[in-house]
Amino acid sequence: MIHSLKKITTIILLFLSTNSFAQSKEFKMVDDYVKSLGSLDSMNMGTISTIVTKNFPDKLNKARAIFDWIANNINFDCKASRNGDHSIGNSDDIIKSHKATAFGYAALYQDMCSAADIRCLTVDGFAKKNVDDINEKPDEFNHSWDVVQLGATSTDWFYVDPTWGSGYTDKAVRVFTKAFNDAYFFSDRYIFNQQHFPDNMSWQLGGGAKNAKEFYALPIVKDAAYEFGLNGIIPMDGHIKIKAGKTEQFIIGINGGSGISVVSLLVGDDKKRISKQVNYSVNGNSISFSYKFDNEDSYPVTIVINGKEVLDYFVEIE
Repeated sequence: MIHSLKKITTIILLFLSTNSFAQSKEFKMVDDYVKSLGSLDSMNMGTISTIVTKNFPDKLNKARAIFDWIANNINFDCKASRNGDHSIGNSDDIIKSHKATAFGYAALYQDMCSAADIRCLTVDGFAKKNVDDINEKPDEFNHSWDVVQLGATSTDWFYVDPTWGSGYTDKAVRVFTKAFNDAYFFSDRYIFNQQHFPDNMSWQLGGGAKNAKEFYALPIVKDAAYEFGLNGIIPMDGHIKIKAGKTEQFIIGINGGSGISVVSLLVGDDKKRISKQVNYSVNGNSISFSYKFDNEDSYPVTIVINGKEVLDYFVEIE
């Protein structure tokens, strides 16, 4: 199958359903306080930054409070994205309209952090969320996120993606659904690097793809990967070519396998998608299983763990 080229606007935010993970407990006091403030209409960026952070002396909680406010109060601008308008915009204008594309989200987060005396930089780069993106690198950057520094060493930089933390769109990028997802605050580096690739390699925190072409060859890693602590993938090639009747081995590294109850595959495209449960084994911190692809065909395959979609591949059976 030759993947159809997608408009950059579509590639930016093919959001899938999201979940909030364990961080919510750690930051419950911050989250509850920011939620109680509401949208703070009629206030400017600097004032809002001061209000949402004033109760928290440490920079970690301040950074979380700013993430909370943006993720809960700014909506993704589907129309601007579809029209290819990725201008950053003025932070106060974003606050007034409650809308932004990814570039505006990242710029607003940086501005609010700067107002709270937190060092934060915006990173432009590439992101992929749909199986059609595999091996289809766009000509221009299609996403922006932030890196935050809380200390003096390279390990004291952290990823924040306020856009993906705020919700998701449908595939046509016409409807935005608000869904707070704190997996994108101080995100796991391994998983984040499977989903994002920076224009400047200085801002690839930890290991990851060496170039954009290699990045776009990877499988699609979905939001539920954060819940399971994904830390390894075999095969690493998102486009699997295999002969009919042959078996492909899959190994997925996770943080603890005792809570895994069922592993299945979603096979086929949206119109012909069927679910097939697989026999799997858990060896320490990895899940392994094999699957035989019988008939000559080409289609997406999604790995599902405990009912949650974790990885997407495209399989070409010859």
